[in-house]
Amino acid sequence: MPSTVHLTILGCGTSSGVPLIRCPCRVCRSKDPKNQRLRASAWLQYRGKSILIDTSTDLRQQALRNKISQVDAVLYTHPHSDHVHGIDELRSYNFLQQAPIPIFGNDWAMDELTQRFSYIFDNHTSEGGGAPQLLANRIYAADYSPKKTLRVQGVPVVPISVQHGSRECLGYRIESVAYITDCSYIPENSLDRLKGLSVLVLDCLRLEKHGTHFNLDQALETVSRLKPKKTYLTHLGHEFEYAKWAKKLPKGVSLAYDGLKIRAQASGK
Repeated sequence: MPSTVHLTILGCGTSSGVPLIRCPCRVCRSKDPKNQRLRASAWLQYRGKSILIDTSTDLRQQALRNKISQVDAVLYTHPHSDHVHGIDELRSYNFLQQAPIPIFGNDWAMDELTQRFSYIFDNHTSEGGGAPQLLANRIYAADYSPKKTLRVQGVPVVPISVQHGSRECLGYRIESVAYITDCSYIPENSLDRLKGLSVLVLDCLRLEKHGTHFNLDQALETVSRLKPKKTYLTHLGHEFEYAKWAKKLPKGVSLAYDGLKIRAQASGK
């Protein structure tokens, strides 16, 4: 029997979050909860497994809000602070699960994580509350090759190489659902791996062009090429007022919001 991929948007905001500190703009002052955006991350549930995509700065709040009771693995897109600085919150799941948690990322992500959080990975005894117990797994370029699929705790995961400015960032495809954040360019071979999607979650920082992120025009151009059945734009800045853009975006394209629950039927293979 086919199973269902569940993807929850834990946070859809840019690196500063929305509202920005002390910003007086209309969106930052909005009472609409869909205009209040924690840092970008997602929660995948599939085949009985619970997998995070990134450990955002706001992970503790996101985990409590969404009642995440278990973390079987973490997929990292890249090592920028807003996507990784909740890493220490994983120790709560170590305490509960009495087991280390495997984490996955490319060379850039793994190099930065193991250096920046050396207290986790150097096997030193941490004073105080203890350190997270994590098992670092590198995703290599060979893993992006056609028809290559990783198995993460038994879940089939396709890594998608994209450019984030001058650096390589990873998106992930699980069955017909893909999550692509922090992206300024998608190579042709990666576009090929994103065909036939039911759901695409895609980077869209702002209206004006940006050096390391898609703006709205670039995101919509990508959508027109890939033609997913449904697209949700994420990593949103405070230019995007939810109610306003719900009326303006093309059919099949919506702004993501914190707590959005996405479901897509899987092949069951």
